[in-house]
Amino acid sequence: MRNDPFFRTYSPRQEAMARASQAQQAEAAMTRPVSNTASADDVLAPFIVQNEPYYRAVADEVEMYEAAYSVRMPMMLKGPTGCGKTRFVEYMAWKLQKPLITVACNEDMTASDLVGRFLLDANGTRWQDGPLAMAARHGAICYLDEVVEARQDTTVVIHPLTDARRILPLEKKGEMIEAHPDFQVVISYNPGYQSLMKDLKQSTKQRFGALDFNYPEHEVEAEIVAHESGVSIDVAKNLVHIAERARNLKGHGLDEGLSTRMLIYAGSLIAKGVAPLAACRVALVRPITDDPDMRDALDSAVTTYF
Repeated sequence: MRNDPFFRTYSPRQEAMARASQAQQAEAAMTRPVSNTASADDVLAPFIVQNEPYYRAVADEVEMYEAAYSVRMPMMLKGPTGCGKTRFVEYMAWKLQKPLITVACNEDMTASDLVGRFLLDANGTRWQDGPLAMAARHGAICYLDEVVEARQDTTVVIHPLTDARRILPLEKKGEMIEAHPDFQVVISYNPGYQSLMKDLKQSTKQRFGALDFNYPEHEVEAEIVAHESGVSIDVAKNLVHIAERARNLKGHGLDEGLSTRMLIYAGSLIAKGVAPLAACRVALVRPITDDPDMRDALDSAVTTYF
């Protein structure tokens, strides 16, 4: 017998009513909205690019991006792997003093990974914004890296944010986010990997402006490699010569040429005292191919300059 007024006279019906009332209260507590008192500055603080990233402009891409951002035009960066697309976005976010939220797209990524989902914690059920919703709500640049790796039914979630509407419907939450004035979507992909199965829909492409990227001219690329790796300009030029030889083999045994990123890796090893031949084998030749004949051809290019 419970010691409270409701149960002074016990009956099974009262016990059932009490249990039902307790269950309703518990359910209401579990689904109550959680107040979000954090300011936009607090939420986006981890995504501020604090230090200036090194970026060597090769044309008018900086000015074109600044103009595009001024009208909040969604932007598409196209170019081979390791040519500087991600570094460019980081540099522009620093230059514009805007937070940058980067998403590495993959084939297992769902729309919920971008927009958000309900989560359970010790206090009940709460909504957790995904990176796209966070950027749209608080005003950041949302960078979708290698966007063609994501399924097409996932990438269409960006459509209402990349036209005149600039909204993001959260269907699971029953909310419509109107994009912050500072919000922008940037996507990147490698056109060399396009196929019928991995390509953007025309309905997606035509929502974006586009900037083409490629490997820089010889002198500029050598300057970049020397700056980023710490090797002398002469060693950097030799590495670029090797890369140019390898890039001529694209489509003739190699799916992709040696990237600027790979040259920086090789230069970094050389700067740490690794012999140039060994550094080039580890950072340039071995990662890019397993074909014995192609490895011999690349090793020959390396020995020509080192």
